[in-house]
Amino acid sequence: MTDSTDLGAEDRKIVTLARSVRARNGVPEGAAVRDETGRTYAAGTVALESLKLSALQTAVAMAVASGATSLEAAALVSEAGAASDADRAAVRDLGGPDTPVLLAGPDGTLRTTVAAG
Repeated sequence: MTDSTDLGAEDRKIVTLARSVRARNGVPEGAAVRDETGRTYAAGTVALESLKLSALQTAVAMAVASGATSLEAAALVSEAGAASDADRAAVRDLGGPDTPVLLAGPDGTLRTTVAAG
């Protein structure tokens, strides 16, 4: 595990946003992404009867809907041990295969960083 303070300020920010969404909304996962202009989008898990999206998929969709054309980084706060293939695919679709996906535990401690690709 890596202390989140080892991250740069902008990466710490998206981990903090993801953690906040998870806690505030009481959802299993929180996520945040940073687009090519530095704007951030934070979201939680969507679990409606007719629509199910992970937190990271929702954050990517919010970025796309707001006009983002690329991503610099993504963060996921979850109990899970890894970002799912579907989550990494969503990040890769907008940000490319080298976009870092930060996975942190509920306490904000960084567990791992992987490339979306």
